[in-house]
Amino acid sequence: MKQKEINIKNRRANFDYEIVETFTAGLVLTGTEIKSIRGGHASLVDTFCFVSAQGEVWVKNMNIAEYFYGTYNNHSARRDRKLLLNKKEITKLIKATKDTGFTIVPLRLFINDRGLAKLVIGIARGKKEYDKRQSIKEREDKRALARLMQKR
Repeated sequence: MKQKEINIKNRRANFDYEIVETFTAGLVLTGTEIKSIRGGHASLVDTFCFVSAQGEVWVKNMNIAEYFYGTYNNHSARRDRKLLLNKKEITKLIKATKDTGFTIVPLRLFINDRGLAKLVIGIARGKKEYDKRQSIKEREDKRALARLMQKR
Protein backbone atom coordinates (compact mmCIF):
# COMPACT_ATOMS: atom_id res chain seq x y z
CA MET A 1 0.00 0.00 0.00
CA LYS A 2 1.46 3.35 -1.09
CA GLN A 3 1.37 6.10 1.54
CA LYS A 4 0.45 9.59 0.44
CA GLU A 5 3.37 11.95 0.13
CA ILE A 6 3.68 14.30 3.13
CA ASN A 7 5.49 17.53 2.28
CA ILE A 8 4.55 20.50 4.48
CA LYS A 9 6.35 23.72 3.50
CA ASN A 10 6.91 27.04 5.21
CA ARG A 11 6.07 29.31 2.27
CA ARG A 12 6.80 32.56 4.13
CA ALA A 13 10.38 31.48 4.86
CA ASN A 14 11.70 31.96 1.32
CA PHE A 15 9.89 35.29 1.03
CA ASP A 16 10.99 36.75 4.39
CA TYR A 17 14.48 35.24 4.58
CA GLU A 18 17.51 34.58 2.44
CA ILE A 19 18.50 30.95 3.15
CA VAL A 20 22.25 30.53 3.58
CA GLU A 21 22.60 26.85 4.53
CA THR A 22 20.18 23.97 5.16
CA PHE A 23 20.20 20.92 7.44
CA THR A 24 17.87 17.93 7.72
CA ALA A 25 16.99 17.06 11.31
CA GLY A 26 14.98 14.30 12.93
CA LEU A 27 12.21 15.11 15.41
CA VAL A 28 11.48 13.65 18.84
CA LEU A 29 7.73 12.93 18.65
CA THR A 30 5.09 11.01 20.55
CA GLY A 31 2.88 8.36 18.92
CA THR A 32 -0.11 10.61 18.35
CA GLU A 33 2.09 13.35 16.85
CA ILE A 34 3.52 11.12 14.12
CA LYS A 35 0.03 9.85 13.30
CA SER A 36 -1.21 13.43 12.89
CA ILE A 37 1.76 14.29 10.64
CA ARG A 38 1.11 11.22 8.49
CA GLY A 39 -2.45 12.49 8.15
CA GLY A 40 -1.10 15.85 6.97
CA HIS A 41 -2.35 17.80 10.00
CA ALA A 42 0.70 19.98 10.72
CA SER A 43 1.70 23.57 10.05
CA LEU A 44 4.96 25.52 10.07
CA VAL A 45 3.36 28.99 10.25
CA ASP A 46 5.09 31.24 12.85
CA THR A 47 7.57 28.47 13.69
CA PHE A 48 11.19 29.08 14.65
CA CYS A 49 14.14 27.16 16.09
CA PHE A 50 16.53 27.98 18.92
CA VAL A 51 19.57 26.45 20.58
CA SER A 52 19.15 25.87 24.32
CA ALA A 53 21.85 26.42 26.94
CA GLN A 54 22.50 22.65 27.01
CA GLY A 55 23.45 22.68 23.31
CA GLU A 56 20.20 21.15 22.08
CA VAL A 57 18.21 22.48 19.12
CA TRP A 58 14.45 22.91 19.66
CA VAL A 59 11.60 23.87 17.35
CA LYS A 60 9.08 26.20 18.95
CA ASN A 61 5.46 26.95 18.04
CA MET A 62 5.12 24.16 15.43
CA ASN A 63 1.45 23.19 15.21
CA ILE A 64 0.70 19.47 15.00
CA ALA A 65 -3.04 19.05 15.41
CA GLU A 66 -4.29 16.66 18.07
CA TYR A 67 -4.87 13.16 16.75
CA PHE A 68 -8.57 12.58 16.13
CA TYR A 69 -8.58 9.06 17.62
CA GLY A 70 -6.24 9.99 20.50
CA THR A 71 -7.51 9.53 24.05
CA TYR A 72 -6.08 10.97 27.27
CA ASN A 73 -2.63 10.21 25.80
CA ASN A 74 -3.07 12.91 23.13
CA HIS A 75 -0.33 15.54 22.79
CA SER A 76 -0.61 19.33 23.11
CA ALA A 77 -0.64 20.96 19.68
CA ARG A 78 2.06 23.62 20.06
CA ARG A 79 4.60 22.12 22.46
CA ASP A 80 8.37 22.52 21.98
CA ARG A 81 9.93 19.61 20.12
CA LYS A 82 13.58 18.56 20.19
CA LEU A 83 15.50 18.27 16.92
CA LEU A 84 18.04 15.50 16.35
CA LEU A 85 21.28 16.77 14.80
CA ASN A 86 24.88 15.70 15.14
CA LYS A 87 27.41 17.72 17.13
CA LYS A 88 29.09 19.27 14.07
CA GLU A 89 25.76 20.60 12.76
CA ILE A 90 24.79 22.00 16.17
CA THR A 91 28.13 23.82 16.40
CA LYS A 92 27.53 25.41 12.99
CA LEU A 93 24.08 26.53 14.10
CA ILE A 94 25.43 28.03 17.32
CA LYS A 95 28.13 29.97 15.43
CA ALA A 96 25.64 31.21 12.87
CA THR A 97 23.09 32.44 15.41
CA LYS A 98 25.76 34.39 17.29
CA ASP A 99 26.24 36.56 14.18
CA THR A 100 23.79 39.45 14.01
CA GLY A 101 20.94 39.10 11.54
CA PHE A 102 20.98 35.30 11.35
CA THR A 103 18.30 32.94 12.64
CA ILE A 104 17.25 29.30 12.31
CA VAL A 105 14.06 28.82 10.29
CA PRO A 106 12.13 25.58 9.61
CA LEU A 107 11.60 25.19 5.86
CA ARG A 108 9.92 21.84 5.23
CA LEU A 109 8.45 18.92 7.18
CA PHE A 110 8.32 15.54 5.46
CA ILE A 111 8.20 11.78 6.03
CA ASN A 112 11.22 9.96 4.62
CA ASP A 113 11.18 6.55 2.90
CA ARG A 114 11.68 4.76 6.24
CA GLY A 115 8.58 6.44 7.70
CA LEU A 116 10.43 8.89 9.96
CA ALA A 117 9.46 12.56 10.28
CA LYS A 118 12.22 14.95 9.20
CA LEU A 119 12.43 18.73 9.38
CA VAL A 120 14.58 20.74 6.97
CA ILE A 121 15.90 23.80 8.79
CA GLY A 122 17.94 26.63 7.38
CA ILE A 123 20.31 29.30 8.60
CA ALA A 124 18.65 32.44 7.31
CA ARG A 125 19.24 36.17 7.07
CA GLY A 126 16.22 38.46 7.12
CA LYS A 127 15.41 40.25 3.86
CA LYS A 128 14.93 43.98 3.66
CA GLU A 129 11.84 45.49 2.02
CA TYR A 130 13.63 46.11 -1.29
CA ASP A 131 14.82 42.49 -1.38
CA LYS A 132 11.19 41.34 -1.05
CA ARG A 133 10.16 43.61 -3.92
CA GLN A 134 12.90 42.05 -6.03
CA SER A 135 11.56 38.56 -5.18
CA ILE A 136 8.04 39.59 -6.23
CA LYS A 137 9.34 41.07 -9.49
CA GLU A 138 11.28 37.88 -10.33
CA ARG A 139 8.22 35.73 -9.60
CA GLU A 140 5.99 37.89 -11.82
CA ASP A 141 8.56 37.82 -14.64
CA LYS A 142 8.71 34.02 -14.41
CA ARG A 143 4.90 33.79 -14.64
CA ALA A 144 4.79 36.14 -17.64
CA LEU A 145 7.45 34.08 -19.41
CA ALA A 146 5.51 30.86 -18.70
CA ARG A 147 2.34 32.43 -20.17
CA LEU A 148 4.20 33.45 -23.32
CA MET A 149 5.60 29.94 -23.73
CA GLN A 150 2.10 28.43 -23.38
CA LYS A 151 0.65 30.67 -26.10
CA ARG A 152 3.14 29.40 -28.65
